[in-house]
Amino acid sequence: MSHPKLPTVSHPLKWSLLLSLALLLMLTAINQLLITLHAPQGIISFQLAASVKQSLLILDSWGDTGIRWAMIALWLDFVFIAVYLAALLLLTDHLLSNRRGVREQKVGRAVKALFLAAGVSDAGENILLLSNLSAPTEGVSIAATTCAMLKFTGLIIGTAGLIVIHSTRRRPRQH
Repeated sequence: MSHPKLPTVSHPLKWSLLLSLALLLMLTAINQLLITLHAPQGIISFQLAASVKQSLLILDSWGDTGIRWAMIALWLDFVFIAVYLAALLLLTDHLLSNRRGVREQKVGRAVKALFLAAGVSDAGENILLLSNLSAPTEGVSIAATTCAMLKFTGLIIGTAGLIVIHSTRRRPRQH
């Protein structure tokens, strides 16, 4: 039995995926400049710094130059959020284009909601982290970490949903 074929990938999907990859590579290169003893994962360490003490240690280890690079990375990440969100929503639509079942469409709506929530959390996290670059506080550090965890959770579960959508095939039951 043949499987349903996916339609051709649209130009907007191709471009959003390519631009996402280019921005990801740029952010990864910047992140390499932010790796220190107190920030072994670069800016990700700062995203997950759930205390003002940890945030201050990271900022001190970066110095003025590192803080400027972190600021550039956070502003560039706003562009990345818009592009990766568009790419993921377009990819979800693409994978659903030949799946007309009610269950697949429900999973698709849930996946889109997860990606949207991840994007909103990512933007909120960036706003909080930009604030924490100049004067870290306990509340902002915890809020930024919470946003980061929500972002990562939404992206991981949403990606799992894409895998489910892609792997779902209409097959007759065999008894």
